[in-house]
Amino acid sequence: MRIWEQFRLQRKLPVATSSLTMVLVIFILVLSSPPANALPAFARKYGLRCSACHEAWPMLNYFGQKFKDNGYQLMNDRDAPIWQNPSYWPVTFRIIPLWHRESNNKVAVDTEAQSPGGPIPAERRISSSGFDLSGLDFHTGGTLEKNISFYVLPSSDATASFHFETVMGRLDNLFGSPWLNVKLGKFELDNLVSEKRILTLTAISGVYQTYHFRPQGDGNIFGQIGDNQLGVELMGHSANDRTRYSAALLSSSDGQVNLPYGSNAYSGFFTASQAFNVGKWGVDRVGAYAMIGVAPTSYLTLTTGGTATPIAGSGTGNRPYNREGFVGLFYFGKLDFQVVTQHGWDSAWFGAGYGDFIGGNAPNNNTPGSVLPPGFRAPSWNGYLVETHYVYSPQLIFIQRSEWERMSQQADPTVRSDLGNVDMYTLGYRYMPIMTSRAGFAWHNEYSWMRQRGISPVNSRDVSSSSLLLGFDFDF
Repeated sequence: MRIWEQFRLQRKLPVATSSLTMVLVIFILVLSSPPANALPAFARKYGLRCSACHEAWPMLNYFGQKFKDNGYQLMNDRDAPIWQNPSYWPVTFRIIPLWHRESNNKVAVDTEAQSPGGPIPAERRISSSGFDLSGLDFHTGGTLEKNISFYVLPSSDATASFHFETVMGRLDNLFGSPWLNVKLGKFELDNLVSEKRILTLTAISGVYQTYHFRPQGDGNIFGQIGDNQLGVELMGHSANDRTRYSAALLSSSDGQVNLPYGSNAYSGFFTASQAFNVGKWGVDRVGAYAMIGVAPTSYLTLTTGGTATPIAGSGTGNRPYNREGFVGLFYFGKLDFQVVTQHGWDSAWFGAGYGDFIGGNAPNNNTPGSVLPPGFRAPSWNGYLVETHYVYSPQLIFIQRSEWERMSQQADPTVRSDLGNVDMYTLGYRYMPIMTSRAGFAWHNEYSWMRQRGISPVNSRDVSSSSLLLGFDFDF
């Protein structure tokens, strides 16, 4: 599990306090810190400074994106493994020991009052804090031969339960052209604003809400753009990487292996972007993307003990969905902005809760012959993301992100129009005193706050959650 995704499973918890003392200490350390060098793995191979590829690790800059687009190659003699030092091992471990505080202002709890049916539920604020660990990421990648590259990422949660987050092989520069590159396996979708290189780490901000938003009760887990997916991708770019495109064919399984849903459901993901000079400010980029697909909404079942259990791989009743978005990367000296706007649409069947039997969205009605509830319609919504970075120095970056998710049409016309709407804000900074070709170290401090409209479990009021995190983010 990616480092931040373990927090996503608990993000209904998250309050905040801010520490002026820590900020002052940070500035003192900055003034006395040594110059930064490179990051592990690829930096060891090529002897580059980390700032060559990263605005702030793990986020890529323009040169780092070009290096990635070339299949982790600089297009010189040092690309092929035969020219590498035999002792070189392209591997990086990443883990975060941390302290965090999580708070949720409306959690359903039992009260002492009784009714004929038992305790009467009520709502309470629940907060907790303490020391913790993130999961472990184990990165290895590079070239198997000139123009044949790979990337493998076994990843665990904090209990050391592993899965494969990324496993892909890629054929680069087919027929000598940078416009033809083919990737096969499990990989991140080719979007300009990368969730897998996200700089924020709390239980709330460790993912992009815009990429993962679903209407309340919606059963479509297949259109989450932030998740790595299984499939094949064709991508290409101009020699200077200013113009890029990609097209991917994906299994509609949200990256889960062994075809747990249905073997005949596929989705497509398409992107195109263009970069342009903005004088002394550098290079900006704008782009667009679309995810269009179908996924199953009903499954064969086996009844034992009176309980009908969906059978994995038996998914039928494919229904459509789509996501479309625009992306911009804008630089103004030390200040830059990442901007995303996305529209989402799901079939009315997903809106009614059909689709994900593993998640249990509709455990009693996603079987062949089910009937769509009367009046249900296709839900649609819009998401907006603005993330700002102020790069004080290669070792210190300040981060702000705001996200807003707004329903345009609810699947159930009887529910409130703003049910599930999200407001999310985060502030933080990363101080990186060590960035060498052997290791990277960052002192990460961040606070996030999120409000969701009308989702409290008892009184259907707004739910606010917050998360404060202080940790050592290091790789080696």
